Amino acid sequence: MATTRYGDTGYGDTGYGQGYGRDGGRRRMPAGLRAPFEARHWRELGYVLLSLPVSVLMFTYAVTMVSLGAGLLVTFLGIPVLAAALAGCRGLGAMERARARALLRVDVADPEPLRMRDSGLMAWMGAVFKSGSSWRQLLYAVLHLPWAVFSFTVSVAFWSYGWAMLTYPLWFWVFPAYAGQDGLQLYGDETHSVYLDNPFEIGVTALIGLLITLATPWIVRALTMVDRLLVHGLLGPSRLSARVVELESDRGVVIDTAAADLRRIERDLHDGAQARLVNLAMGLGLAKEKLAEDPRAAARMVDEAHGEVKTALQELRDLARGIHPAVLTDRGLDAALSAVASRCTVPVTVEVDLPSRPAPAIEGIAYFTVSELLQNISKHARARSASVDVWRAESRLMLQVTDDGVGGADASRGSGLAGLAERLDAVDGILVVDSPAGGPTTVTAELPWRG
Repeated sequence: MATTRYGDTGYGDTGYGQGYGRDGGRRRMPAGLRAPFEARHWRELGYVLLSLPVSVLMFTYAVTMVSLGAGLLVTFLGIPVLAAALAGCRGLGAMERARARALLRVDVADPEPLRMRDSGLMAWMGAVFKSGSSWRQLLYAVLHLPWAVFSFTVSVAFWSYGWAMLTYPLWFWVFPAYAGQDGLQLYGDETHSVYLDNPFEIGVTALIGLLITLATPWIVRALTMVDRLLVHGLLGPSRLSARVVELESDRGVVIDTAAADLRRIERDLHDGAQARLVNLAMGLGLAKEKLAEDPRAAARMVDEAHGEVKTALQELRDLARGIHPAVLTDRGLDAALSAVASRCTVPVTVEVDLPSRPAPAIEGIAYFTVSELLQNISKHARARSASVDVWRAESRLMLQVTDDGVGGADASRGSGLAGLAERLDAVDGILVVDSPAGGPTTVTAELPWRG
């Protein structure tokens, strides 16, 4: 995961400031006054109003089918009836996820599908019974009814009383004209009655109605928060299945990254050291032929071949450092990062404060991350100085690379930073880029320790 602040150098848009509309001007009406008229309030109110009939349907279906299936367990018919009850609850859960997505804007992923080893009715029933999602959606169908009754009652009471009192100055004339009384009766017994009939009482009633009307959207929103929790917790995928999906995705990223690294190594060997070694072999063959005829030319060609050997060896050393340098294996991150910093084009201070060494795989990823970031500084940052800090925070390995360059780095456009973010995410790591226009740039990487 990468979090980036962008500059205005072509690397990203600044967006809209908080409290501003799409046209850049300040919204004239405060949020508390806008809430009763916003589309969000009417969607949430509609969700609450629909919840009661929908919950009655789900509760009736679930209780009826489960009771019927339990009663028929003395025969074989009880098992398919219970399986049908769970399957129906899964269908009702899909309907509820769609309703929450449309009205509450809650994006809940579908639960894990049924895992059937074989085909046929028995395999399907076994998969339905083994699926934890089926039982969670049955639990949702049972538990949602009492909450739907409560939220429906509270929402309708506040909404209707609020608007009725707010608009009382418009319709209080109904009582003397058609009901034979002065106004809305506030209190009454055999000897005394209190009516809201004078201008002061009517104004106070409207004011109280205004307060209730303004509070109603927030009350409805608080009620729908419970619905959001129920939908997320009971109708979505379980934490275990979500973790499995995440690990499968991370495994794909690791495989793709490893394949890309192999292609890069093959390309570097083919275009670099291998090509130089081929030229070296050709040069030595020509020198061998010239040795008897022109010893000086042969010596000159051997000297050129010696230079090619040195260059090829240097390229092989650089390639080996990019994979996993020997100094990292022998002496750890402190010495390896100091060696990388010494090859950077700007002065780099390195501070490593680790009580011990992390797992070799994490250590290698940390080395690669710092190496790539320092290469970016050398190529793009136009910085005068940089620093590398490495420390341990509880069970996490923390890396921070800072430079005073031009800034404007962007990790969202398929650059090297995006590749680093994917590499770190594959091992539950995080890459955070803070690079405003004009600098400075601070890149913080967080990795699991796994010592």
